[in-house]
Amino acid sequence: MIELTDVHVRLGQRDVLRGVTATLAERRVGVVGANGSGKSTLARLLNGLVLPTSGSVTVHGLDTRRQAARIRRRVGFLFTDPDAQIVMPTVAEDVAFSLRRKGLPRAEVERRVREVLAGHGLAEYGDHPAHHLSGGQKQLLALCSVLVLEPDVLVMDEPTTLLDLRHSRQVAAVLRGLPQQVVVVTHDLALLRDFDRVLVIDQGRVVADADPRTALAHYEAMMS
Repeated sequence: MIELTDVHVRLGQRDVLRGVTATLAERRVGVVGANGSGKSTLARLLNGLVLPTSGSVTVHGLDTRRQAARIRRRVGFLFTDPDAQIVMPTVAEDVAFSLRRKGLPRAEVERRVREVLAGHGLAEYGDHPAHHLSGGQKQLLALCSVLVLEPDVLVMDEPTTLLDLRHSRQVAAVLRGLPQQVVVVTHDLALLRDFDRVLVIDQGRVVADADPRTALAHYEAMMS
C-alpha cells in the first residue's frame, strides 16, 4: 500500500504538488494530467527520487524521508526513455547488471536473466547489442532490468510515449500480466481503460480520483 498524506512539493519558486492525499492499494493505478501538472513529480515521490517539502509518503509502511534505500529495493522505476536506463553493451549483460549488488552466484544470475528475458519476448536477444534494439524492445529490456530485481511495486513514467501502436499494445499486454502493483503516469488514455483506478492531476492537485471511465471522462472534459 502507498500512502500520500497532505503532500506538498515546492521546486525552486514553484509549487509543483499541493495538498495531495491518497491511499493507493489497487493493483493498477493510472495518473494523468497536462504537461506541467505535477504527475511526473508524483511518480518520483513513490520511490524517493523526490522528497515532499511537507507531508509524507510511505510505501508498505516505509517513509521515503527516512528509509529511501529500503524503498528503492521494493519499488522499481521505469523512465520514459529506455536509453536512459540501458547501461551495458548487450541485452543479457544489461539485465545482469541490475543484480550486481545481490551477491548471487553466477549461475543464479544467469538463470534469472534467462527467465526474465524469456518471459518478455527477448529470449533470442541475450547477446544482441542493447542499443540496436527497436524502441519497443528497448522498453521491454528496461522493464526486464527492473523486474529481475523482483520489486513489490512498479512505477512507470510515460512508458509508451516513444512507442508505435504495436509496441504500445505490447507494453499494455505485459502490464496486464504483472503480479506487482503498477502505477503508471501517462498521456496514453487507452492504456488505462482497464486499470483499477485513475487519478487526474491539475495544477498540482488531485481533481478526480475514480474508476477509469469516470476519471478519464473528467480529464477529457477538462482538456476540452
